[in-house]
Amino acid sequence: MSIDDVKSLWKWVGSGAFLASMCCFPSVLLAGLGLMSIGAADALSKNMYFGPARWILYGMAAILITFGLIRYFKGQGICDINEVKRQRKRIINTVMIAIFSTIATYLIFNYVILELLGIAVGLPWEEDAFWN
Repeated sequence: MSIDDVKSLWKWVGSGAFLASMCCFPSVLLAGLGLMSIGAADALSKNMYFGPARWILYGMAAILITFGLIRYFKGQGICDINEVKRQRKRIINTVMIAIFSTIATYLIFNYVILELLGIAVGLPWEEDAFWN
């Protein structure tokens, strides 16, 4: 296992977490750049977060992580069922770490960083913040 393989897996984890956060990120970015009014940005984020887009983004993030894990294990030479059986514990541990890391990264990015940035650019999210 090389450092590049591990870095590649973490890129997939980070990408999955970022993709799952796309319900709120565009609103913060566009409002922060002055390309969208605060009211429109708030409406966009609420429509995406409380609508079907959030679940679609979660599904796409899960597919992205799955694809990244498959590429990672193929790069490790785990390509057939016999090799999977031999390295079962390693595979389970790696998958669990990747899933929990993606979820933790998503929670921190979406509910702390984007929340604080959204409040800083003027979005009315402070009363709904998790710390209130």
